[in-house]
Amino acid sequence: MTSLESRPSAHPTDAAGAGVQSVQVGRAQDHRWLGKDLRTSIFKSPVHGPVAARGVNLEGDEQADTNSHGGPDKAVYAYAREDEDWWAAELGRPVEPGAFGENLTTVGLDLRQAVIGETWRVGTALLQVSDPRTPCWKLGLRMGDPRFPRAFAAGRRPGVLLRILEEGVLQAGDPVHVTGRPDHGVTAETVTRIYYGDDKDLTPLHRATELAAHWRAWVEHRTVWHLQDEGSGA
Repeated sequence: MTSLESRPSAHPTDAAGAGVQSVQVGRAQDHRWLGKDLRTSIFKSPVHGPVAARGVNLEGDEQADTNSHGGPDKAVYAYAREDEDWWAAELGRPVEPGAFGENLTTVGLDLRQAVIGETWRVGTALLQVSDPRTPCWKLGLRMGDPRFPRAFAAGRRPGVLLRILEEGVLQAGDPVHVTGRPDHGVTAETVTRIYYGDDKDLTPLHRATELAAHWRAWVEHRTVWHLQDEGSGA
């Protein structure tokens, strides 16, 4: 793996305009939310300079709940600046990079159309798209609104989780080179639409062998996380 000291300087984006606007990491912290004491690392801070991508996370990052988050299929979370701008318009307030707890804030990529299993060369690291994100209470805490996870689901802009296939070093300003896409064509949007019941045919998910293990298990049980809780009026 390239050392931090020998890491060459990065260019803002590649010729296609796809790149990393910012990199964020965070340690687990205790919070009081909805009357409960909880621990989460969804609050992340920008990294200025190179950061190593090793094992199951970026250096300086961690997951508080390793049963639900983290592991090789969820090592890095990417969210698009374009989607944050969309949310800023929806919310009527600025949305800063890292607001969704993402490690990589990207530009020039439609992450809804990212193909499950496609690979990204970012700096000297090689990452692979494994699944779209599904929201939990932690996103409500981060956004200061317990209803926001439902709004996030309804917005259908999930971002993508990535594996680290080859350890390396990356930083803000690095181009994102998509180095390969599987032929099955199953995208993050495809998975999301099936999960929320917009589409009923599970066949595409069987074709996407690179899909994260927990999704493959879900396909066997086919449970749908509904957008409205009974009687909630949300």
